[in-house]
Amino acid sequence: MAAELSRTSALASRHTALGSGLEDWNGMGTAWSYTTNPEDEHDAVREAVGMFDMSPLKKIYLSGGDALEVLDHLTTRDIGRIAEGQAAYLSVLTDQGTMADDAIVYNLGRDGWMIVHGSGDTMALLQASAAGKSVEIAFTDDLHDVSVQGPESLAILNAHCDLDLAPLAYFHHVAASLFGHPCRISRTGYSGERGYEIFADAAVVGDIWDQLVAAGVMPCSFTALDKLRIEAGLLFYGYDMTTEHTPFEVGLGFTVARSKTGYRGHQALMQAKGKEKISNVCLVIDHPGMVAGGEQLFHEGKPAGVVNSPCFSHRLNKSLALAHVSRDMAALGTKLDLSGGDINTTATVAPMPIYDPGKNRTHQA
Repeated sequence: MAAELSRTSALASRHTALGSGLEDWNGMGTAWSYTTNPEDEHDAVREAVGMFDMSPLKKIYLSGGDALEVLDHLTTRDIGRIAEGQAAYLSVLTDQGTMADDAIVYNLGRDGWMIVHGSGDTMALLQASAAGKSVEIAFTDDLHDVSVQGPESLAILNAHCDLDLAPLAYFHHVAASLFGHPCRISRTGYSGERGYEIFADAAVVGDIWDQLVAAGVMPCSFTALDKLRIEAGLLFYGYDMTTEHTPFEVGLGFTVARSKTGYRGHQALMQAKGKEKISNVCLVIDHPGMVAGGEQLFHEGKPAGVVNSPCFSHRLNKSLALAHVSRDMAALGTKLDLSGGDINTTATVAPMPIYDPGKNRTHQA
């Protein structure tokens, strides 16, 4: 497996020492599991603090006088409203107005920007938007991303940072020194908890990781991360959204600036608005464990949707899933039949997110 990977995390040896087989995601060996119990990792993030190596996310730097214009064409947000030191979650669309990717864009100041994205087509579409423009684009795997998540994340980081991170608001970021190493700390994450992402170069990220472990932060696997993000109603490109879906169909309408025009896919998206065929929902499944994913959903014998991202939440003692269902089946409390493999049961549309529906934990001052 490792020989086939095109990208390598500087933390790979730490992951293998913890029992990871470095399974592939996005071309990089990723800690999908450790020898520790993912339920214990899940508990650490919900009750104390844990961390994930999110370096398989792709990082791209943009600079130059036309950088903002290029990003405005690439994405659905009004990029000019993202102030220096702020970031925004947004959609990247195909020409047909459907989801090519999701990403976070960071304003670094002085016409400098950073895009962090997953497995979609952001880079190819960015290069197309940049054609003929005064902009420099640089992909980097030297920059790593360690995501420290949980209610104790602030206290742990503040004890070893040259800045007081308490005033740093949600989706804001700052250049800092952590354990004596230069980095950028962003108040973002993928867990449904207060958390911070630490962007640091390969030369120093190993020491930062080791120092965090020594400070009591638990290394956590992507198996635990999947449970956390499903509880928090957070989407994963390729599963909960693809090029078959518009932002409005998967609950990402908030990423589309109301008065903005001229971005890729805008006209097609506006023509499709109001004609959504599906909704993204959370299901509570009548099953004692995790279902496999891909199960079909029915209502009174008629096809109603499909299961995309399943998990079993030991904390809620519920089998959960994010699913796509037809619009008329998306109301809370709707009971559906679920069928796939050797499972034939029922599922109920539940509030999303099912954990911390007011998002108080991520947004708290």
